[in-house]
Amino acid sequence: MGAANPLVLIFDSGIGGLTVFREIAKLRPDARYAYIADDARFPYGDLADEEMIARVCELVGTAIGRERPDCVVIACNTASTLVLPHLRAAYAMPFVGTVPAVKPAAALSRTQRISVLATPGTVRRDYTRELVASFAEGCRVELVGSAKLAALAEDELSGRLAPDAEILAEIAPCFRDDGGALTDVVVLGCTHYALLSARLTKLAPWPVTWLDPAPAIARRAAALLGNLPQPVAEARLDAAIAFTSDRKPAAALVAALRSAGLEMRNQQAAVAF
Repeated sequence: MGAANPLVLIFDSGIGGLTVFREIAKLRPDARYAYIADDARFPYGDLADEEMIARVCELVGTAIGRERPDCVVIACNTASTLVLPHLRAAYAMPFVGTVPAVKPAAALSRTQRISVLATPGTVRRDYTRELVASFAEGCRVELVGSAKLAALAEDELSGRLAPDAEILAEIAPCFRDDGGALTDVVVLGCTHYALLSARLTKLAPWPVTWLDPAPAIARRAAALLGNLPQPVAEARLDAAIAFTSDRKPAAALVAALRSAGLEMRNQQAAVAF
């Protein structure tokens, strides 16, 4: 591909894709970025499969027609495990999805005790179980569905800190002691969860590797964009975010997004969803 100043479209149910955006922007500071957060229907775990497919295909299709991106990143595990085949069949362009990092987790684990911490929607997908069957042979894998952690991450970035006990209750089932063989790798199966990485590390009953998929997603997206032009002049990132609801984001969230290089885009001009 290698187009000058390529455009990357990032789509997520909320602000979890911020973790992915930051990693891609490190590798491709020359690119332009358009981020769409479907906060009007967050969290996606509440949607029926057919509704999610229809909604994501409509939103992403509208954005593709408007933005003309060079690459689309679906920064949502729940959507990726279900919607990516439909998008790839409809559009002849590169898509990068987000799926639980089971294969690298199996390679990293010394105890062969792994947990996948994800949304209930991701946990119940056949795709997730097929990943475990294909890439974690010989490992004991605990699939942990958290109904609250993504929302707690959204709250955290908006300045509303959850009590430690609420976060600990969501992650506690990940930690298993199997006759002295302790869980040593926890796969973050939702992009939101890395927003809480410092608190996850602090609250863990014992040290584990928290496997964040964002760096691998970024490497894949950067590779699809082609070679990075050299040198890249120091400049402000060309990156904007739009939300699908008409709710005004909290001041703390706007500040966090701007700190990451994302500017708020005019809602009415950006989205008509």
